[in-house]
Amino acid sequence: MRILQNIKGAIDHLKTHQTYPATKEDLVKECNELADFSEDDKSWFMKTLPEGTYNSADDVMGALGLHQAQGMAM
Repeated sequence: MRILQNIKGAIDHLKTHQTYPATKEDLVKECNELADFSEDDKSWFMKTLPEGTYNSADDVMGALGLHQAQGMAM
């Protein structure tokens, strides 16, 4: 299973630049406008994030399984 390549950048963006609450549609739109993420990472994000409304970066990270990957990215 492929994993997000720019984990550190994604976590940083979710924690410091994204506003909440945010729907999957909001998050995917924001992700697609970011130049520092590859098309593969954008596609992974869109396919992996479940539908729903997220109230925090931790909610999004949990849904994507990034809590486990966070330690590897730092």
